[in-house]
Amino acid sequence: MSAVRLIAIDIDGTLLDSNFQVSARNLVTLRQANALGVEIALATGRRHTFALPVARALGFDVTLISSNGAITKASDGKLFHRDPLPLASVLELVAHMTDFRRNLVITFDREDKGALVLETLDELNASIRKWLEKNSQYLHFVCPIESALASDPIQAMFCGTVERMIAAQTQLKKNKGLLTRITALKTQYDERDLCMVDILNKGCTKGAALKRWAAFKGYKAAEVMAIGDNYNDIEMLEFAGHPFIMGNATEELRDRGWRTTLCNNENGVAIAVESVLEGLE
Repeated sequence: MSAVRLIAIDIDGTLLDSNFQVSARNLVTLRQANALGVEIALATGRRHTFALPVARALGFDVTLISSNGAITKASDGKLFHRDPLPLASVLELVAHMTDFRRNLVITFDREDKGALVLETLDELNASIRKWLEKNSQYLHFVCPIESALASDPIQAMFCGTVERMIAAQTQLKKNKGLLTRITALKTQYDERDLCMVDILNKGCTKGAALKRWAAFKGYKAAEVMAIGDNYNDIEMLEFAGHPFIMGNATEELRDRGWRTTLCNNENGVAIAVESVLEGLE
């Protein structure tokens, strides 16, 4: 097996425990990897600003793949790549998904009011509502939401209960033409009855962003490790030569032959990373 030179790690459900903290053992192990010259990248569905506190907690510079691959930046904010969702696709999406517009949040690559655009909080799941409240300074309520769409956003997200998002995915599949121009990625937490369906530009995934960054740095897939727990991690796990899934990973990831580490409350990231660091020391 090739030595690992780049490790890509999902944040929620993977690096963070159920209290949304990075454990002491995970911190120690990732700092050890960094000291050995292994590059660490965080690959998340969070937007860049909301992922930054996690990156800073590590105590060293990382690459941040955010919004499920739509933005790749250094932790100091230097942009490497942006993959926006074309405005025409967003307008068609909103028109087609009109029954789910109260579950919709649209994200723009900006750091002021209007970074997150939505019509209302009324039908959003309680878990995501807390996230929105933490980002209150960036929220812009516009009804109808089309009135706020004048440029390409980074992504659109439908969010709600699992049952509600199953209905949303069924509706989305009815527009086959639109599906040829977008990527739809699901993140689901059954224990919280929470599901998010992210809509991105065609071909935009964590995996595509990780592959692009690895090529830029001169890393082969065999030198890349990826750790994830959910549906939106599949593409980066498929790309990496060393894929690991968490013990708390969703069932759909479990029958693909990927190595399984412990869950996010049992230092699963540290256990996985330690297993590949042994040959580097």
